[in-house]
Amino acid sequence: MGFLTLFEVASMPILQVLLISALGAFMATEYCNLLPATTRKSLNKIVFIVFTPSLMFASLAKTVTLQDIISWWFMPVNIGLTFLFGGILGWILVKIMKPTPYLEGLVIATCSSGNLGNLLLIIVPAICNEAGSPFGDRAACSSVGLSYASFSMALGGFYIWTYTYHLIRTSSVKFKATEEVLKEPNKDLDATQETHLLKAGEEDQEQVAIVVASSGKSTEDTEKQAIVPRESASQSDKEQESFWSKLGGIVHMIVEELLAPPTIAAIIGFVFGAVTWLRNLIIGETAPLRVIQDSVKLLGDGTIPCITLILGGNLTQGLRSSRIRPWIIIGVVLVRYIVLPAIGIWVVKGASQLGFLPSDRLFHFVLMVQFTLPPAMNIGTMTQLFDVGQEECSVLFLWTYLVAALALTVWSTIYMWILS
Repeated sequence: MGFLTLFEVASMPILQVLLISALGAFMATEYCNLLPATTRKSLNKIVFIVFTPSLMFASLAKTVTLQDIISWWFMPVNIGLTFLFGGILGWILVKIMKPTPYLEGLVIATCSSGNLGNLLLIIVPAICNEAGSPFGDRAACSSVGLSYASFSMALGGFYIWTYTYHLIRTSSVKFKATEEVLKEPNKDLDATQETHLLKAGEEDQEQVAIVVASSGKSTEDTEKQAIVPRESASQSDKEQESFWSKLGGIVHMIVEELLAPPTIAAIIGFVFGAVTWLRNLIIGETAPLRVIQDSVKLLGDGTIPCITLILGGNLTQGLRSSRIRPWIIIGVVLVRYIVLPAIGIWVVKGASQLGFLPSDRLFHFVLMVQFTLPPAMNIGTMTQLFDVGQEECSVLFLWTYLVAALALTVWSTIYMWILS
């Protein structure tokens, strides 16, 4: 397969995302006004509660059996490693670039969480159907590739709706805490000073505090009552917390994240795919309850278009008001398309030499591609749910998906050359 042919195959899904995002951006403009902020939030809740769980369940119940789970055991490990290495690199990037606290989780999430679903579902069968593909018979390759991609999408969704969901939710907590800290010291000031404080940036806060403190003893006492006791009380409360209360809080948080609709749907899908008699109830032309699977699949098919439209709608506001620095964008691009793919080659080749992988070269190819994908689009769903970093997320997605067209092509060529 020539480079230009491969470039066309790899760039098509990326171009689809960009075209639908452009449509969403146009629909969100004042000229069209079909996707204002309130509509995007409502649509996003439907995606979170209905569309995404349907997609997860339909994909897992149909394509993954118990035998597949056993023979493909390294795939969840491989995806976990993409999140692990991506998270470490994202954390290093955060320490170097020092973005606004509420953006830390978003940066780490975009570095660690790849689009393990729709892109693989398009790229893998397309490469299998091309002349000169190194993966053998076209029909067999396409069928097996769809199973690999569906399993990858389901596993990726499980990681995303636990680990990544936790990162974005933590970012929203930091953002709301920052807002409260900025607003709390201004409650005793007059309207002019309050307006000034609310509009002051992070770099101006210390200067404002000095001006207020020098205005008189009573004001100084008020400021101390508003800030110092609050901080000391918070520290004393944390010190008084027992080990068991902290452990209980962690367990409660994990359970709450596992109860997210997409995670529950993934678990149920695994059960239906693994248990033969449950699978036969809804899967197949003679299944008595096949209408359930057909209906769920119909709902799941709306996930990717809706997420992409919302992403494009957020982009219109992000290009005007995003506070993310260019060097952070460059850092995320380097992590996702330079460092992680190199690590992926090392991981897959090492696992193959140790005998952990089946001999199927297409399986090896899918594992490598998992290290090379752009950020998961569900991150945009989460930022919309928690109302934090939506504009910055859209800008990050714009640049990472633009670069992905070339990066996926180059790395896919390298992977096939290695596996040939």
